[in-house]
Amino acid sequence: MPKPAEEFMQAVYAVTQLIPPGQVATYGQVATYITTPRHARAVGAALRHLPPSLSGKIPWQRVINAQGRISLRGDGERPVLQLTLLRSEGVEFGPSGRVNMAVYGWRGPPPDWEPPFSLLFSFPKSKRG
Repeated sequence: MPKPAEEFMQAVYAVTQLIPPGQVATYGQVATYITTPRHARAVGAALRHLPPSLSGKIPWQRVINAQGRISLRGDGERPVLQLTLLRSEGVEFGPSGRVNMAVYGWRGPPPDWEPPFSLLFSFPKSKRG
C-alpha cells in the first residue's frame, strides 16, 4: 500500500498530465483538483521532486505560481528551463514576467474526467499537548 505522500505525488502528477500544451495552471489550482486546496506548496514540492524517469511524461513546466509567474524557488536552472519550455509551447510572458491567465490559464479537467484512483486525502492533524 502506498504511503500518503506517494499517493499525493501520484495525484499531482495525474492532474498535471491533463494540462494541455500552451496552457498553464497554478499550484493552488492543482491542489484544489486533488481535493487539497490548502496544499499549493506541497504540489510545488511534488513537482520539484519529480523523478527523472517521469520528467518527460509529466509536463511540470505548465504549473506556475498564483501571480502567473514562474516560481524562483529551487535550483537556479529550473526556472530558465521552465521559461524556455513554456515559450516553446506558445505561452507568452508580459513585461513583468507574468502569464495572462485569462488567455493561457487551464480551465481544469473535462466534466467527465474520472481520476485513475482516489484523490481524496486526509492529512493527519498534529497532536498538541
